[in-house]
Amino acid sequence: MVVVPAGTRVPGTPTHAVAAAQDPDTPGWHRRPPTDDELRWDVVLGVALFVGAILSSVMWRVTGLVPDPAAGWLSVLLLALQTLPLTVRRRWPSAVAVAVGAAFIVAQYLLVPEQLFSNIALFMALYTVGAWERSRARAFWVRAVVVVAMFTWLLVSIFLAATDPDEDLGLDRAGAFSPFVAYMLIQLLTNLLYFAGSWWFGEHAWTSARERERTAWRTRLLQVERVRAEAQAVALERLRIARELHDAVAHHVSLMGVQAAAARTVLGTDPARAAAALGHVEESARDAVAELQGLLGTLREGAAAVAGEPVPASAPSEALASLDVARLPELVEQARAAGLHVTYQEVGDAARLSPLTSLNLYRIAQEALTNARKHAGQGARVDVRLRWLPGEVELEVSDDGGTGRRSGVVPSTGMGLVGMRERVASDGGTLEVGRLRRGGFLVRVRVPVAGSDGAPVAGTEAGGTGAGVAAGTTTTGRVTGDG
Repeated sequence: MVVVPAGTRVPGTPTHAVAAAQDPDTPGWHRRPPTDDELRWDVVLGVALFVGAILSSVMWRVTGLVPDPAAGWLSVLLLALQTLPLTVRRRWPSAVAVAVGAAFIVAQYLLVPEQLFSNIALFMALYTVGAWERSRARAFWVRAVVVVAMFTWLLVSIFLAATDPDEDLGLDRAGAFSPFVAYMLIQLLTNLLYFAGSWWFGEHAWTSARERERTAWRTRLLQVERVRAEAQAVALERLRIARELHDAVAHHVSLMGVQAAAARTVLGTDPARAAAALGHVEESARDAVAELQGLLGTLREGAAAVAGEPVPASAPSEALASLDVARLPELVEQARAAGLHVTYQEVGDAARLSPLTSLNLYRIAQEALTNARKHAGQGARVDVRLRWLPGEVELEVSDDGGTGRRSGVVPSTGMGLVGMRERVASDGGTLEVGRLRRGGFLVRVRVPVAGSDGAPVAGTEAGGTGAGVAAGTTTTGRVTGDG
């Protein structure tokens, strides 16, 4: 389960939703406090019921149907105790229910001439306990005590009416099911439905509030997950672009440095060779600019897509997408032109690769040749082999270490090997890198090719990086034997 600290502001989430969202499935969850508007409406409700109860009591006195009613001041006091506590019913629901229930029994016992608004007030008090009481155990026991007290008082009243010979309701009492008995059963049934209704509606209000909180909480979690997923996608895209920039800049700048050095060396003695070397520098510069423009075009397309602006297909992006294994011979020729002794061999029948897998293999070969040019000794010989095997393709770039030590220290960030591992992981393949016993360095990559149905087995998600992107991915950095 995702745990979000209370009060955390999630981008794109309304402030009130963030403040109100709680996890309703944790122990001790309670309904949010009432709002100011709800508290104001409680005051209006309590005052309105009090005024209505006063008017109803006056009309009952006028009818004269209640013999010997309570005094006027006492009736007003008891009606106030039954209705005005409802003005704070959501603040202290249990206390209000007990107060209203006690005042109701006393008012009935003292013959306060009012029935309608008193019953409404008692119903609202019991309902509020079920809907707003934070302690569910207290909510149960308070309602149970009030209901038991009410039925006890009702049964006592029925018993007194049935045994009092002076009590005359104008109903015949003869027989086991006399009109008097029927009237008393109606009273019991009415009260049963009355209290059951207040109990059920209160519980239903509490449950509905909890479901709303649960929905708000899940919505908030989804928003948090969406923001996290967006951030992860941005980070992965940045890693992918950084890897592409590293491969492109390192390769082409390395070539330009070697060719410029060669041109400077022979500039005075062999102008033709110097001019050819400068031509290679110019060609490498153009290739580097084209690839950088392709990456910048990708960034511009992403920014425009976020802004909702249409972006036409650009030529630089197409040029970047054309880097694949079919251009490995061209890459080898560029390395030869830079003075590196490179051989290229392709074995087996070529199979269709996904664009991402083909680009990754090209970039790995490019990085391996760049590393050989930077770190191998003088006179190093490099072999590049592309083998098409059943169900997979293998790329191997190895050098013999050269015949002498390389002059000077060549700085290295280590990003090249990291980029190789990320590319191989995104394709679901394996990577072997390490020094050879006989001297030199080996880079060997194996990735699956498309299945028999033509669907790529792996490497179909652009931008995937990191170990574990594809199931079964393994990368090794062990030292391999001669081969």
